[in-house]
Amino acid sequence: MIQRGARILAVPAIALLLAACSGTDAGGARASDERWPQWDESAGVAEVVAFMNVAVPEGATEAKGAIQINPQEDIFLLSFVTDEEKAEDIAKDLVSEEPLRVRKGDSAEGERFGHLGLSEPQTLKEVRWAGVCPPCVNDGRRPKVQWIDIYVQTLEADRARVYLQAF
Repeated sequence: MIQRGARILAVPAIALLLAACSGTDAGGARASDERWPQWDESAGVAEVVAFMNVAVPEGATEAKGAIQINPQEDIFLLSFVTDEEKAEDIAKDLVSEEPLRVRKGDSAEGERFGHLGLSEPQTLKEVRWAGVCPPCVNDGRRPKVQWIDIYVQTLEADRARVYLQAF
């Protein structure tokens, strides 16, 4: 009889515990209903440059930066227009094991650069790309960066748009 009474009391106690841990706020919305990703509206070029430890070249134009906040890892975006040679130098500075290479347009993996008012680089025809794992190439200048994608889009008159994406 005591065991049965204990079970009867345990069921409501478990239900109460589960309700308390469900993450509802005062309005009844679940914390897990929060929409991801979110954008850090106070972050821009300076914060992204500091994280990636890259420099926007002197004379570059149209510099834009943003940080996408995600549950597991944040994504840092940077784009600017510079001359072709400086774009190539940035790719070399990232210590990629392979040089920039042409990638045919792929479908977008989300609308990240669209947040900056730009096309998604992976959808562009003839865009050049390289991926870099700073820890894998012993790049101690970027201890917090796990991966950087660089895309270079050739524009007119020896100009190029550089897209950098890191996490």
